[in-house]
Amino acid sequence: MTDPFEDPIPQPRRPGLIGRLRSNFFTGIVVILPVALTIWLVWSLVGWVDGVVLPLVPEQIQPEKYIGLNLRGLGLIIFLVFTILVGWVAKGLIGRSFIRFAESLVERMPVVRSIYSGVKQIAETVFAQSDRNFEKACLIEYPRRGMWGIGFISTSAKGEIKARAPGGAEMVTVFLPTTPNPTSGFLLFVPKEDVIELDMSLEDAAKLIISAGLVYPNPKNPTVPASGSKRKSGEKTVKAPAPETVK
Repeated sequence: MTDPFEDPIPQPRRPGLIGRLRSNFFTGIVVILPVALTIWLVWSLVGWVDGVVLPLVPEQIQPEKYIGLNLRGLGLIIFLVFTILVGWVAKGLIGRSFIRFAESLVERMPVVRSIYSGVKQIAETVFAQSDRNFEKACLIEYPRRGMWGIGFISTSAKGEIKARAPGGAEMVTVFLPTTPNPTSGFLLFVPKEDVIELDMSLEDAAKLIISAGLVYPNPKNPTVPASGSKRKSGEKTVKAPAPETVK
């Protein structure tokens, strides 16, 4: 029997028409925005490559002259084919000889020599030598004690950096990217014992940085690394200190 003096259980209010429309609108934004931005970025990149490459193609052999249409992406195709041909020629004896001759000429130009050497080292590091890629993501205290940032371990410090490290501590090279543009950042040499290696993959760490901390590797349980990001067997895992429980 229902007690007439008992407070009735409040029933949840159903959202009105404006509330449902607003909810549907934001849901649509979440669905449309990533697709639209991806299409826009790809479209803009292809257009930029076309704008750089097509003016270099002689007018007599441009397809637009014969079909009357500006085919977007044609410059990108020409760039890919040309790059593949250059790479194929460069691997041959004649190509290597020509490259050595051209580099010997560049070495005689004071300013051009420095620019060419720097760009070549960056290109070889990023595209050619897989053993120089970032190894794993990590946590380091930056810019002061008690504040932590996500970085990428590249290599162990070598040469003069290693020789002049205070106290002979083993140093590691860490790249600390900025948010939301991870292509810029800071090069830091950090003592190895001050670096906390993370279980998350490099891709997951990059997503976390680009999203300003909104996209975690495992959305359902961020405390557990995402599947596929576990370390190889035998690797040493350095755990971060557990946070204190607030009573």
